[in-house]
Amino acid sequence: GCDRDDILAAVDEAIEDGVDVLSLSLGGNPGADFSEDPVSLGGYTAALNGVFVSTAAGNIGPNPATLSNGAPWLLTVGASTSDRRFAATVKLGSGLEVDGESLTEPKDYGKEMVPLVRDMGDGQCTSESVLKAQNITGKIIICEAGGGVSTAKAKMVLGADAFGMIVVAPAVFGPVIVPRPHVLPTVQVPYAVGQKIKAYLEAESSPTANFIFKGTLFDTPRSPMMAPFSSRGPNVKSRGILKPDIIGPGVNVLAGVPGVVDIVLQPKEVMPKFDIKSGTSMSCPHLAGIAALLKNAHPTWSPASIKSALMTTTETTDNTKKPIADVDGTQATYFATGAGHVNPKKAMDPGLVYNLTAAEYIPYLCGLKYTDQQVNSIIHPEPPVTCDKLRKLDQKDLNYPSITVVVDKADSVVNASRAVTNVGVASSTYDVEVEVPKSVTVEVHPPKLTFKALEEVLNYTVTVKTAAVPDGAIEGQLKWV
Repeated sequence: GCDRDDILAAVDEAIEDGVDVLSLSLGGNPGADFSEDPVSLGGYTAALNGVFVSTAAGNIGPNPATLSNGAPWLLTVGASTSDRRFAATVKLGSGLEVDGESLTEPKDYGKEMVPLVRDMGDGQCTSESVLKAQNITGKIIICEAGGGVSTAKAKMVLGADAFGMIVVAPAVFGPVIVPRPHVLPTVQVPYAVGQKIKAYLEAESSPTANFIFKGTLFDTPRSPMMAPFSSRGPNVKSRGILKPDIIGPGVNVLAGVPGVVDIVLQPKEVMPKFDIKSGTSMSCPHLAGIAALLKNAHPTWSPASIKSALMTTTETTDNTKKPIADVDGTQATYFATGAGHVNPKKAMDPGLVYNLTAAEYIPYLCGLKYTDQQVNSIIHPEPPVTCDKLRKLDQKDLNYPSITVVVDKADSVVNASRAVTNVGVASSTYDVEVEVPKSVTVEVHPPKLTFKALEEVLNYTVTVKTAAVPDGAIEGQLKWV
């Protein structure tokens, strides 16, 4: 919804103001070339001026190839859950208690069981006339989350004098709930829980229910987990650059707001200045804030070095020590998590970083077969560049903190090169550790890096060998220890 020229003007003005970090919670067109996308264009100018740029991956997951902001000079941030939830329980007349979440926790809420009904229309609770016609006065009604915003449904349900509302999340959300403030007592439940409630409702001639509000709870197992809405790779405009880069907290985040949509204020009540928000627009500023801490601790680091420190020190397991899960219960892929979940403390001392200057992206752009006009529209050089007169860099060889090689024929051998800068201990030695499935062989040369000074740069080569063209992506980790 923002004009391209307005975005570019805002970035230019921020650079003139001397900012160190930009947080851009703006989603672009996943299919747009870097030369057409204002976040990519403005982001390059920012990187050229030493400004770190954090961007949102987008909120149209979990389908593949849906992410925005795939340029390598941007940090592209996906969204994860935290271990905090706003717990509420639905107690059924059978004695069964099932868990959900709620931001609506009324005081002096009665404990007596009340009738439980379903919407006799389309199940979506979207027609006030239907709700009133079926007489839901004093009852709890169960509604599907689809077919409109649940806060608007709550107003209609309240208008029909209901006692409360249960909202069943879509199946694609798995166990993740995105609670919203409702105008009457409401519990939002995962899809699987909703099916249990519906089964009870169908089996009983006089079903009843009530709510138990439990407040804020922490230590939710399997946290962090991927947010269902977080846009996923692969990066359609640059297959050799893994995106997103990283994930951070983006579900149920306490956020400062100009006002809360769909809230009903009582006389003399003041509009709240905070709301609970979810999206990659919430995870993107988390990473921008952490980048600011890194910039403060290491003022000479380039934006690429800060990105490298963030990406190479991530967590790849949750609070149960299992690999970070996606909402369907499977292990989340790198096209969802990127390098993993941010760990700010570890990022302060990464040991080694993959550094890049803004000028080093030019051979990469020429390697993408961009026209001279497209390249110059991004980098604005004086004089303009001509790709035919420059070396072209394959995407896999850009000095990026992740490595992506494309295998398109059997018995492939693909080499990728990297250079690491020592920012840890002046005299230090690192040994390589590689963890990959048996279907691929990875060799690193040299297998040991010995540094004698800070800021010393050493090179290594990764050789990837496969016997057959893989069916999908093969994932692994390379660690310098």
